[in-house]
Amino acid sequence: MSMLSNLELLRRVPLFSALTPTQSAHIADAIVKRRFKRAENVVEQGKKSDALYIILTGRARVVSSDSRGREVILATLHPGDYVGEMSLIDDEPHSATVRTEVQTDALVLDRDAFSRCLPENSSMAHNIMRGLVQRLRNADRKIESLALMDVYGRVARSLIEFAVDDGTGDLKIRDRISRQDLAKMVGASREMVSRVMKDLEERGFVQTLPDGSMLVKDRLSSLT
Repeated sequence: MSMLSNLELLRRVPLFSALTPTQSAHIADAIVKRRFKRAENVVEQGKKSDALYIILTGRARVVSSDSRGREVILATLHPGDYVGEMSLIDDEPHSATVRTEVQTDALVLDRDAFSRCLPENSSMAHNIMRGLVQRLRNADRKIESLALMDVYGRVARSLIEFAVDDGTGDLKIRDRISRQDLAKMVGASREMVSRVMKDLEERGFVQTLPDGSMLVKDRLSSLT
């Protein structure tokens, strides 16, 4: 991959947006591009890896599992998101698995390059700190919802977090979310989530469209 290609890819990543041209060129020398197949692990819970992975295209989910194989979906990652920085910073195994949902392209910055870049590039260090703070806030919200909300509230919050403005003033979830995946997100059984979703649809809080996407009404927030 040419230097020009690497530089152009870097410009698409918010993590590197504040770097100077010289800093970008140094990092471009160190990164490689890797393609992951659907359902392939980027990092694995309980294991160490020696790289920072920045998603360019595709989608991945952050999953934590116990010794019985039960899974909880902690987050969904999109282009611009990155993983692996915590393990690089504290040299501990990953606390969760990141698994692709579709074919996914990522930039890979190895441990040595990461260690060199971080102290030299204060803007990159600042962006990583901001990312860590955001993850901590998201974790706090998930803990709060599990502790204080019933299943209705947890489902409603998850749907609202996935929804985006479609440009017409409506909130829309573009990607199909299975009942099983939603159950893993909110810590409930699939059967319970199916009952909640059926009730939400009957009461007009959400509407599933023929293409599998979903409209989310503003008043759903009243349940959270």
